[in-house]
Amino acid sequence: MAADLALVTGASGFVGSAVARRLATRGLAVRVLVRPTSPRGNIADLGYDIADGDMRDATSVAAAMRGVRYVFHVAADYRLWARDPDEIVRNNRDGTRIVMAAARAAGVERIVYTSSVATLKPRSDGRDADEDDRADERTAIGAYKKSKVVAERLVEAMAAEGLPVVLVSPSTPIGPRDIRPTPTGRIIVEAAGGRMPAYVDTGLNLVHVDDVADGHLLALEKGRIGATYILGGQNVTLKQMLADIAALAGRKPPRVRLPRGPIYPLAYAAEAVARITGKEPFVTVDALDMSRHLMFFSSSRAARELGYGARPYAEALEDALRWFRQAGYVR
Repeated sequence: MAADLALVTGASGFVGSAVARRLATRGLAVRVLVRPTSPRGNIADLGYDIADGDMRDATSVAAAMRGVRYVFHVAADYRLWARDPDEIVRNNRDGTRIVMAAARAAGVERIVYTSSVATLKPRSDGRDADEDDRADERTAIGAYKKSKVVAERLVEAMAAEGLPVVLVSPSTPIGPRDIRPTPTGRIIVEAAGGRMPAYVDTGLNLVHVDDVADGHLLALEKGRIGATYILGGQNVTLKQMLADIAALAGRKPPRVRLPRGPIYPLAYAAEAVARITGKEPFVTVDALDMSRHLMFFSSSRAARELGYGARPYAEALEDALRWFRQAGYVR
């Protein structure tokens, strides 16, 4: 694939920057579609061809597609809360449609679309969910999950019509270059700073962001058109995650398990304040609703068909905390 041109949307962000870096190390020329207002720290001085634009703008997307052989559509509106929740749905649905249509019009050879395990339903018995545990718009909790379900179904429909696209669903990435940071990155920062003295009983699947990037390249090379592959790592309870962060930060782990009921009024109040300030609240009603489920997932299909694998989650946590310290998020 050396010297071939790959377009990455969302490359200024967390997962997108990891994908772009992996492509560059494999010898591909990399073009990145970046909004003019996006921070450039993750793409600065790396020799990428920078195309200013927005996934929702058909003209700029079409221009970015010129001469491109492969497309990685990683960009997404990754907010768990917004003053207008429908805006998240519109952004992810319309942006995905525009990128896929432009790739088809440009005759792109192969596309990797970054979906999410947000499109899956956690199993009520606590066992690992897989690609067959599909959510729908009615069962998806919150605007972000709904938006990813809608966008994923759109991509699947276009694949059935001949679009050469493979879908990947990262679980919960952690690691370096989480500049925003993501909701999970915020947990790491707050816990390392000693500002999370308690926890709720839930669990999630954590994976190093660079392993997710490797999974994207494996999907490009080996994935079946129209198929979806979970790119996950290790299932961990929130209690264990916070204890491991505390150990790395030299702090005592939280001992208090909070019932969810009393937190809901705080979440409603936080959202009310956020509607005034415009700043995303740390706790939301949707996040509490999601925490009722163990968000455990299996990457067995990706391992079997792609040769995908992930390092122990503890290494990802160490890399994340090291980067947050170096970047000044954690003292």
